[in-house]
Amino acid sequence: MEVSADQLREAVESQHGGKATVICAVEVRDTFDGEVAWHGLVYVFALENHPTATRAYAWSRVLDEATGKRRFYAVLGAGPVKSPTEAVRAALVAEHRGQA
Repeated sequence: MEVSADQLREAVESQHGGKATVICAVEVRDTFDGEVAWHGLVYVFALENHPTATRAYAWSRVLDEATGKRRFYAVLGAGPVKSPTEAVRAALVAEHRGQA
C-alpha cells in the first residue's frame, strides 16, 4: 500500500519545518553497478518559510511487510540535491554510510 501525498507532506514539515505544497510525483529508478538500487515514486514539494530550501523531495518504503512498518524520507532540495533522483541517491548514500 502506497502512502498519500498528505502523509509525505507531514513528513517534510515535521522533519524540516516550513510549509510544504505538493507540486508533482516523479517515478525514479536509480541503479548502482547495473543493479536497481531503488525504484519508486518521489513527491516534489514547494517549501515555504524554510531558511535554506525552496524544494523538498519525499517518499517512503516498507521496512516490514508483515507489520506494514514504513520509513519516511524527506530530503531538502539544497546544495547538490536538485532533483528527485539526486534526493534518492543522497538518502541511499547516507543510509549506506550509517550501516558501515
